Amino acid sequence: MKILLAVDGSDFSKAAVDEINKMILPSYAEICIINVYEFPTMIGPELMATGGSLNNYYEDFISGAKTIGNKIVSEASDVLKSKNEALNITTIVVSGLPKSAILEKAEDWKADLIVVGSQGQGALSRLLLGSVSQYLATHAKCSVLIARGKDEG
Repeated sequence: MKILLAVDGSDFSKAAVDEINKMILPSYAEICIINVYEFPTMIGPELMATGGSLNNYYEDFISGAKTIGNKIVSEASDVLKSKNEALNITTIVVSGLPKSAILEKAEDWKADLIVVGSQGQGALSRLLLGSVSQYLATHAKCSVLIARGKDEG
């Protein structure tokens, strides 16, 4: 069984980690924890050609996003391993549009299940681009578990 767990550090993604901890998983289960960071919308590759401080901003942003992403996936892995040390867990931090990157990873990796929180950190992106969990539920070729915290309605 292959489970792709998408996390962004929000309380909603922590609920997704908790859902996996509640599961009784077979010994051959594999979990890939993914974090996806988005580039700032006002910076695109065409602006990078200008160099100077914009280029430094871009590099600093990528470096910071990767550092934060690695911390988020590491913390999720630690929580899962604290319940079951035998779990086979890998982590990945990628850039892109979260719903597309998660779906692509699930298909490439041939995931049996995608686990996500019911909401993520970006309320504005959700308003403009739609819910990641909703998109995954309607487009994934595998099952999708949308975890809700106890306080969610």
